[in-house]
Amino acid sequence: MTQLPKKLTLEPCDARDETIRFPADDDGTAEQLIRVVDPATGNIWGFVVVDDTQRGPGLGGIRIAPDVTLGEVRRLARAMTLKNSAANLPFGGGKAGIVCDPVEMARNPGMKRDLIGLFAEALFSVDQYIPAPDMGTDETDIQQIYEYFSERLGTPHHMRGGASRPPDKGGIPIDEWGLTAHSLFAAIRTVEELESDFKLKGAQVVIQGYGNVGSVTASKLSDVGAVIIGASDIHGALWHSRGLDVEELNSVRRRPGGISNYSGKVEKRFGPDQIDWLLEAPCDILIPAARPDAITARNADRIQCRKIFQGANAPSNKMTEYYLHNRRGIVSYSDFIVNVGGVMGCAVELKMTMDGSYREQVLSQGEDGKTYVDRLITNTVSNNIRTLMNRLSDQKDGDLVFREEAQKLAQERLDHPDDIWL
Repeated sequence: MTQLPKKLTLEPCDARDETIRFPADDDGTAEQLIRVVDPATGNIWGFVVVDDTQRGPGLGGIRIAPDVTLGEVRRLARAMTLKNSAANLPFGGGKAGIVCDPVEMARNPGMKRDLIGLFAEALFSVDQYIPAPDMGTDETDIQQIYEYFSERLGTPHHMRGGASRPPDKGGIPIDEWGLTAHSLFAAIRTVEELESDFKLKGAQVVIQGYGNVGSVTASKLSDVGAVIIGASDIHGALWHSRGLDVEELNSVRRRPGGISNYSGKVEKRFGPDQIDWLLEAPCDILIPAARPDAITARNADRIQCRKIFQGANAPSNKMTEYYLHNRRGIVSYSDFIVNVGGVMGCAVELKMTMDGSYREQVLSQGEDGKTYVDRLITNTVSNNIRTLMNRLSDQKDGDLVFREEAQKLAQERLDHPDDIWL
């Protein structure tokens, strides 16, 4: 069993840190690179990166993973800058990672609470970072951090302690409402409207990472006639060319062993060490919704889909996407454009916390605010997809890929921080 430290402290990192190597132009220049350490032993327990605060404090999730690195957190913080900017939100980009086994923490809730408490205490001094849930963390963890910050700040109303808290505490239930999946679905439907030869009815879909995002996306796509032929989680992967039973997948995914408990017909099953093989299955839509770097030069030649909609953050890089687009004819729709639903829900929650009249406006539209948030996400994602596809169709050299044009759009909005759609 993991032995928790008695205290965690913060240390600044610099560009000489070995996990960063040589920063690329697309990485930007992070404002704060922080290492979370046990002062008694010097062991590293996590990282915090505040990437850019031109539009506001850095907003982004805390993930727990045994192999999380500063490089990964830095890339994800940059993605959050682009995501918040492209959506015209009043926030910058930030991210945090805790180096620990999320499975062990899930089995030991008391230990997890102690670890989150230690992390919250250390995090308090980073006044330009607003945490949210990510892989391995949830709304209860964010509420714990929020309450610690409330005690330190002497007020229950603040934006410092985090977003996506429990609804009975004033939060918006990002996962329960399926907000990230809602933004993915809005992106896919918009592409369907713009391309006459792309139809969802009968489209074959593979989802890598059948969790809170992947499962809800599967349900939404299945409801409009798409066929989910592949699904995976940390326990394994399933593929059936005639379609998997989405209802059963959603039922078994939370059990011990996850979707390995699926009892329906399958043509192929892959074990935990072969999960990535599912990415190579022939399909119309591929949705990577797990860890970064799922699609790289190692497997780009074997990807057999028509379109990729990035449910995870940083599932591939620009070079890989360039190859897929210009050599394979596969368009990859960037994470910071299509999976923005979660962070948009967080932004609405934070504004509701500080602005009573805005809270009344949101709640007045029904379903405890869900109607307002869904509409905001749909309009934002649809507008951005249309704008970017128009720009790509107008380009003269025809050599740009979706990510490059999306980065230009995000940078334009980063340069105009007073333009807010919220």
